[in-house]
Amino acid sequence: MRTISLKLFLITLIILIASACLLMTAALILYQTHENFLHETASSAESIDKQLEVQLLFGTAKGIKTSVFLPDFNFWTKSENSSGLCVHYEQIEGKVKKSACRGVKITKQWPSWFKKTYHHFFQPGNKVIRPITFRNKVYGFVIVSSSVEAELGQAWHDIKTMMKLSIITIMSLCTLLYFAIDWALRPARQIVSGLEKMAQGDLSLRLADFKFFEWQRTGQAINFLAENLEKTLSDKNQLTIKLVNVQEEERRYLTRELHDEFGQSLAGLAAITSSMAQTAAKECPELVSESQTVRKITQHMMTLLREMLTRLRPTDFDEFGLIGSLRFMIAEWNSRSVNKTRFNIEIVGDFDDVPDNISHDIFRIVQECLTNVSKHSKAKNASVKLEIVIPVNSILLIVEDNGIGDNNKISGFPGIGLLGIRERVTGLKGRLTLKKNKPKGVIVQVWIPLQPNAENHKFYD
Repeated sequence: MRTISLKLFLITLIILIASACLLMTAALILYQTHENFLHETASSAESIDKQLEVQLLFGTAKGIKTSVFLPDFNFWTKSENSSGLCVHYEQIEGKVKKSACRGVKITKQWPSWFKKTYHHFFQPGNKVIRPITFRNKVYGFVIVSSSVEAELGQAWHDIKTMMKLSIITIMSLCTLLYFAIDWALRPARQIVSGLEKMAQGDLSLRLADFKFFEWQRTGQAINFLAENLEKTLSDKNQLTIKLVNVQEEERRYLTRELHDEFGQSLAGLAAITSSMAQTAAKECPELVSESQTVRKITQHMMTLLREMLTRLRPTDFDEFGLIGSLRFMIAEWNSRSVNKTRFNIEIVGDFDDVPDNISHDIFRIVQECLTNVSKHSKAKNASVKLEIVIPVNSILLIVEDNGIGDNNKISGFPGIGLLGIRERVTGLKGRLTLKKNKPKGVIVQVWIPLQPNAENHKFYD
């Protein structure tokens, strides 16, 4: 779905509403102009009618015959009350005796579309006919008509004046409203910025109080949600740490028991098998092949035991530390995956002072990543990079391969191994990201703070 800016939407909405109001105002002005011409035509016709009746009265008093009555329009043409009108005196027989027009000459200045629109709605050029009566006898008719050009010119002048003022008003209003809306929506940007930081893991962030009631309630709801989420995540991290510690204790216990009990038993069995082989060679040659078979089985079991002990907890981890154990593990993977996947490791920084719990978790994360690469990626090459990033006081672990893995599928359908990695990273208040390697493969990137309990920890992207 396409998104738009709320600020621009509101400004556009205001412009549309103002334009609609402008159209209604224009229609009202045109209607008022037309009504003014109608009223002016009617009032002029009534005024001229009375003046002509007075002229008949004075003419009769002076002995002038009404049959030769010729009206005088000088009183009307010299008047400045109205313009754009024409008056005609028509005798009873239908013959026009005299005409006069008043008003400035109108020069056409309106566009054709305006003329068509005005003619369609108002039909200019109104005509008013009034009879001239004297002593209950009709002597003729006075015809007053409005000029179409004058009415169009007046209407166009009124519209242009209104449009100029309206455009200036709308532009000024939109400019002022733009800054007013921008100021009113400023809390929205702060809320979005806060949510983005919370999405990156900074749940300690709290939104400030806002002046507007709606923003205030929104900020309070987000702060309440962040507080509950922070508490839930803290409880989950503590539980994860306890589970990982319990798991490590179980691994230590199993490693110790398997090494001390099962390993010693297999060593004793191997010694007895060797003695049996020697005895069988002297006294019962038929048992030599069976004793050799038992010895092979015992050796195979001892190999499996060593691999299991390495998988559970390297026996030399406490002695050689994290880096030595990782190098040994990489060498083991290269020896077991001949002509399949080539593993490399790069160490940047001094890891001697890294806490034991972080070292153990890093080892397990690398171990699980390499297991996934070996089982699923079909990669030719895989590399491990472990670096201490001093500016952010964190450890950066990058495991990448050039296999057939898809980070989107891995993220959408994580396996047990990836869930275990995520739990360890979460327990250390770190950050796990999966990226697509170019041209193919997957990159696993893990940030782990050296002080997991520190607040507001930052990572590089």
